[in-house]
Amino acid sequence: MKLLRVGTAGAERPALLDAEGVLRDLSGLVTDIDGALLADEAALGRIRAAAEAGELPELDATGLRVGPPLARIGKVVCIGLNYHDHARETGAEPPAEPVIFFKAADTVVGPHDTVLVPRGSTKTDWEVELAVVIGRTARYLESVEEGLAHVAGYAVAHDVSEREFQIERGGTWDKGKNCETFNPLGPWLVTADEVPDPQALSLKLWVNGELKQDGTTAEQIFPVGEVVRYVSQFMTLYPGDVINTGTPAGVALGQPEPKPFLRAGDVVELEIEGLGRQRQELKDA
Repeated sequence: MKLLRVGTAGAERPALLDAEGVLRDLSGLVTDIDGALLADEAALGRIRAAAEAGELPELDATGLRVGPPLARIGKVVCIGLNYHDHARETGAEPPAEPVIFFKAADTVVGPHDTVLVPRGSTKTDWEVELAVVIGRTARYLESVEEGLAHVAGYAVAHDVSEREFQIERGGTWDKGKNCETFNPLGPWLVTADEVPDPQALSLKLWVNGELKQDGTTAEQIFPVGEVVRYVSQFMTLYPGDVINTGTPAGVALGQPEPKPFLRAGDVVELEIEGLGRQRQELKDA
């Protein structure tokens, strides 16, 4: 299923995109799309049955904002340097273990919402990423298979980053990762049954119409199941938590000087095979 949330920010309603691309209203069945829903197999089953029976009312998508596909996100865990080609382009050694950092849940915005360039920023960068949404409580998982079994679904994430704040301003990466609007998510939460192999997805990103990133999750150093297993050794993952699993080559940081960092007025578009497409215009904060 392709689950999404539509409407003005803070007042989104749950919806489903059916096999014919028609937007369907879920508000008669569930109050929202969140961790509680993803952990409730019976509720998900009712949605599937209603969709298959053609019982869900159609929504007019004209002019309707698409919000983040998940409400009440607990935490956003991010994996750094998780693509072989990205490590090569930045001159970094591939990590022996996954690099973990966090984004605050309040950085998450809709897939087409405005992204704000922080005040004083000269090195705002783009990163298309596969987001993993947790559907079952995960703690001390023992295998890759267990890791995958705890995934409710997948989404497109844009891990916007400010490289000066991240690298040159002391402290941890979090300074360059947590600026407002720095994690567009969606348009859809695609349930795991529709993604039989998360290591066989193409990822693309364009800036002002120019293709910048053209990668595949097959290049991940630590695949999805291993990432979930590994993270569960250090923290408990709950339904509705999100893991951004890293970005392929092609970011501004890896380009020759002068590096083409983002500015107000730029337009970024990104997509992952089967998971939908995003578009953001950048403006000054």
